[in-house]
Amino acid sequence: MYDEPPVAPPQDPLPIEPPYWFEEALKNTPTSHHLQVMDCDIHYLRWGPRVSDRPGILLIHGASAHAHWWDFIAPFFCNDRPIAAMDLSGMGDSGWRDGYGSEVHVPEIAAVLADAKLGEKPIIVGHSFGGFMTMCYGHAHGAEISGAVIVDSPLRPENRPTGDKSRFFDPPKRPPNRVFTDKEEMIYRFRPIPPQFCDNEYIVEHIARHSLRECEGGYTWKFDPSARVAGLHDEPLEDYLRELPCPKAMIYGEESAIFGPEVVDYMSGIFNSANPMIGIPDAQHHLTMDQPLAFITALRAVFASWDV
Repeated sequence: MYDEPPVAPPQDPLPIEPPYWFEEALKNTPTSHHLQVMDCDIHYLRWGPRVSDRPGILLIHGASAHAHWWDFIAPFFCNDRPIAAMDLSGMGDSGWRDGYGSEVHVPEIAAVLADAKLGEKPIIVGHSFGGFMTMCYGHAHGAEISGAVIVDSPLRPENRPTGDKSRFFDPPKRPPNRVFTDKEEMIYRFRPIPPQFCDNEYIVEHIARHSLRECEGGYTWKFDPSARVAGLHDEPLEDYLRELPCPKAMIYGEESAIFGPEVVDYMSGIFNSANPMIGIPDAQHHLTMDQPLAFITALRAVFASWDV
């Protein structure tokens, strides 16, 4: 989720002043946890009580992203229920693998749900690629969750599977990520993919600072470049979504570059009043960056409609 504009950063950037709600959310710091899943280190963050009568929530990031994308969202739900945000393998602070796909990501999700003690029937919220992995998990374990919220993960008729999974489970290797000597320049060059402008610079900066790691010679992005193509899967995701045995909802950005009117029309046949589709106005693909409070409100409305 990173691009590099061919411009130099300003010498003296103006300070970014976050609003009160954002600063208060970040004061609710999560605990950090690691576990081994199929010989790979998997990292997750956890907020909220250790024990609760309400179902917990697992938040799953998009491609090349990480658990800290949810730092300012999770605290709005953790007063009376546990919340976890995980790093899929190849991303964030989790380990890297030789290959990626639902065959490893679904067991990773199951392991985090158990280790984080999110209750008997938790809720899963997945953004973009994380939404696709939520569909895959729901196909295998849908009866074990209270609901699945898919966030701006588009399905189209032309995406129906061909039967060839080789692109997914044996992805082509990509060259290493670029190494930067200047940390602030690297943060300035952070851009989401698909490209979009975001007025909330304080959110972009927060995510960017958690997207890099120290390496020999300076700093580089945390994600495995080969994991970026893991979205080229060939699974019947539409069938998985239609057949989910639990409640489901879709939240999408009304200005999303990948969730246009044709996608809304096509996917509206999968959802209904009990399983709603909710558009967030003035929000693009990364709607938690664009309209975080509207997203939180929509998510609360979904949970209330499910009585969870």
